[in-house]
Amino acid sequence: MSGKSSVKIAPSILSADFARLGEEVRAVTTAGADYIHIDIMDGHFVPNLTIGPDVVKALRPHSALPFDVHLMISPVDLFIDAFAKAGANIISFHPEAGPHPHRTVQTIKAAGVKAGLVLNPGSPVELLDPLIGDIDLILVMSVNPGFGGQSFIESQLAKIEIIRKRIDASGRNIDLEVDGGVNFETAPRVIAAGANVLVAGSATFKGGEAAYAKNIATLRGGA
Repeated sequence: MSGKSSVKIAPSILSADFARLGEEVRAVTTAGADYIHIDIMDGHFVPNLTIGPDVVKALRPHSALPFDVHLMISPVDLFIDAFAKAGANIISFHPEAGPHPHRTVQTIKAAGVKAGLVLNPGSPVELLDPLIGDIDLILVMSVNPGFGGQSFIESQLAKIEIIRKRIDASGRNIDLEVDGGVNFETAPRVIAAGANVLVAGSATFKGGEAAYAKNIATLRGGA
């Protein structure tokens, strides 16, 4: 189980002011964020469109924090190099997004960045088993991907607990990240289940820039 001091907060810029993205990234960096979470959606794998590599590249000078890029696109392999060159430090993908997840992991690693695997609410934990020796992060979606601001799906707490046991048994240093409906009420439960990275969009950005530091500290458990 993760202690509060080891919990990392990854604000999702999906909930930021898109007219001021650079300023928003600087603000959450100053406010104590650990990662910047960037959701990439293609309108095909998920029912929404967001941003591409050029926007990631434009944001890169605004923060020295790791860019945690979540690709909700299919096919995924064709775009890995572009996002790595744009400044991604971690690239996560859905195993359903391509025919050969192991090859996708290899492609991400060959691009010089860390590799993450994403499980949708309906994705079985067993999808991890062939890949857990090669990945650096596991992202559990606690909502169905595609839109911000959704409500937390309770059944994912048990999945987080199961995955934490798998990570501990592997002996590897793998981040366990949770994304979807993470707020001041659900964050302590997600942490108790074993997550050590929380993606929070609405909960981070609500209240405006003056509230960001308190929001992040509260999510982490320090307030």
